[in-house]
Amino acid sequence: MTEDPLTGQKRPEHQVRLGQGPRTRRDVLTKVLWIGVWLVFLSSPVGDLVGGHHTARATLAGSLGLAAFVGVYLALVFRNMGRSFAPRTVVGLIAVLAVLAPVLAYTLGSAWLGLFVYLSVACGATLPVRASYWAIPATAALMYLVGLHSNEKEARGLLLLVGLIGFAMVGVGQLVRTTIELRKARATVAQLAANEERLRLARDLHDLLGHSLSLITLKSELAGRMLPGHPDKAAQQVADIEQVSRQALVDVREAVTGYRRPRLAAELAGAQVALTAAGVVAEVPAEPDLAGVPEEAESALAWALREAVTNVVRHSGADRCAVRLLRRQTLDGPVLELSVEDSGSGGSGKGPGNGLTGLTERLEKAGGSLEAGRVGHGFRLVARVPTAAGADIGSGA
Repeated sequence: MTEDPLTGQKRPEHQVRLGQGPRTRRDVLTKVLWIGVWLVFLSSPVGDLVGGHHTARATLAGSLGLAAFVGVYLALVFRNMGRSFAPRTVVGLIAVLAVLAPVLAYTLGSAWLGLFVYLSVACGATLPVRASYWAIPATAALMYLVGLHSNEKEARGLLLLVGLIGFAMVGVGQLVRTTIELRKARATVAQLAANEERLRLARDLHDLLGHSLSLITLKSELAGRMLPGHPDKAAQQVADIEQVSRQALVDVREAVTGYRRPRLAAELAGAQVALTAAGVVAEVPAEPDLAGVPEEAESALAWALREAVTNVVRHSGADRCAVRLLRRQTLDGPVLELSVEDSGSGGSGKGPGNGLTGLTERLEKAGGSLEAGRVGHGFRLVARVPTAAGADIGSGA
């Protein structure tokens, strides 16, 4: 797993970072292979050069022109697709391609008409949308006019391809730019959430400790003034200080426990992200119905979901996982049931590990239960906690 530099989230090594430049040798190799697949249209001009259909001088000139064309094309597509760039530089490089493609195709024959496909791709991938709307048809028209000189039939066959592949790259460019914007938006949302959490923590600490610390300070001053002449009254003030301090300590511990307690909604969202990042097709409910569910019971379900998803990602080898949250009526009363079922192996199969044992104890403490085992061709974990008798019974997923 590596970390996304913008959002800080973990992602698998094999996941392609859409809209980001290569940062490792693996990223470079992946992008080179992806772009290299589309160099298939160069087979015709290369074959034309190798076939000995031209003079030595024409072959040398064609080789240099083809090398320059490919170099400019790769510089445009590999480095600038979906990223900010200097408009003048890109327009200048496209102009070089727009000169090389017709010159080579006109002088060396119809085998070189495929260069216009790359010119169309470069226009669609790097130019603004409005500019590409006229640049791509112009490229197709120019290709057809050049093709009339050598092979009109082949030019007619390439006409639609040049237009379609260019506009397809416009869509790819838009997708890349949208992905970049979404990544930045996610990073902004995460930062705002962190700031809001800091503000909440500051407000809670002020509410918890502000009054207690002020009272301790006041009583300390009173005790100091009473100590020489009224030691009995000073002792009473010290006793009050001890009582206030103990209560403040209890309040702080309760607040910290609340901060550490996992929330089921947050764990569901985290499960969706973790499973998707691991390449597992996930089915996760969005909004849990927690009416009538005690906080301790919700916390136990959240721990169960976290442990189950961790096992799916790390040990199961599953490619599918379904998380369901249902309300059921049992003989012991209404319960909220969390089910996590995957298509994997379920681990080593040597009995419950420490994680499942700890979950069982945590759920039993909250009045619930845990079931886990193989089912069909996968593994299923079911956790249940009691709910209030007045809560509605129905599907929570």
